[in-house]
Amino acid sequence: MTISSFVRNAVCGLVATTALTAPAVAEVDFAGKTIEWVIPFSETGGSAKWANFFAPLLADALPGKPTVVVKFMPGAGSTKGANWFQKQKYDDGTLLFGSSGSTQFPYLLGDPRVRYEYKDWNAVMASGTGGVAYLNADDGAKFDGTANALKDTNFIYGSQGATRLDLVPLLAWQMLGMKVEPVFGIKGRGDGRLMFERGEATIDYQTSSGYLKGGVDLVEQGKAVPMMTWGALDADGNIVRDPTFPDIATFKEVCEATDGCETSGEAWDAWKAFFVAGFPVQKLAFLPAGTPQDVIDTYTAAFEAVVADPDFAKISSKRVGKYPVFTGEGAQTALGTATNVPAEAKTYVLNWLKEAYGVELK
Repeated sequence: MTISSFVRNAVCGLVATTALTAPAVAEVDFAGKTIEWVIPFSETGGSAKWANFFAPLLADALPGKPTVVVKFMPGAGSTKGANWFQKQKYDDGTLLFGSSGSTQFPYLLGDPRVRYEYKDWNAVMASGTGGVAYLNADDGAKFDGTANALKDTNFIYGSQGATRLDLVPLLAWQMLGMKVEPVFGIKGRGDGRLMFERGEATIDYQTSSGYLKGGVDLVEQGKAVPMMTWGALDADGNIVRDPTFPDIATFKEVCEATDGCETSGEAWDAWKAFFVAGFPVQKLAFLPAGTPQDVIDTYTAAFEAVVADPDFAKISSKRVGKYPVFTGEGAQTALGTATNVPAEAKTYVLNWLKEAYGVELK
């Protein structure tokens, strides 16, 4: 399958499943129970903000109105938490797990540390997001919509790891001809933002929820300058401006304006394929293997009710951005999009990881 047909099929599949109706639900009651929603990152990143946004809404929508508590299990760029979740066999609906692109990418790339299998899990909700890259004030003053004046600058970036979601910005900056040195090992993108705030990093990116929470404040204080978003996908699979940040140019636009950066060819196709896998469906909520169907259906109905609330679009746009939320069969289709990339894109990225960072996955 070509990159273009893969993207088109992925987008069409998601669009076709956004309007599915939640199934009829058997009697399931969570009264008096506590549900633990485990996030495999630190409490300062975008996944934390995503889960903390949805948790009270989910609690109110589930029968019996249980307490939903968000817990954090950072480590190995989320692999630690995902490996732990793979072993869990809760069948009463009191355990929920939230994954992100940084959980999906090691799975896609065949990272030997991965001991989890997405096909075993039960996706009950999936949502898209975007991302914003930004510069410090000094380097931002040189940014003119192209990276031409930034190519001689040595940047420092706090990274969760080359095989995580960070490969999207790292590959983008390399395609622009920029010299960005990653410092690997942070436990979440919020930690990367803290490095930037302390001056330990000079360039950063946040997913939309993280940027809305912290990055916007840095820009308003004059401490950061937005460089670009990764964009969003239209119904034909084309990259267009992110609906949450329509005034910020996309990476595609900056690439087209920058000398030597191409929006066609192997590098571009690989970048776009991993962008599609990592952002339009970035965050997913799962129940563990073995969960009974009536519990799965109850969660599906609850998330459907959350999204159907008349105020949801307004409040979500301010907290997590203007992106689609998928439930039921839509969530399963979204999972397929997030856990598949064309073979040629995977091969390109594996070779790039070895050449750029000496990372070999075997």
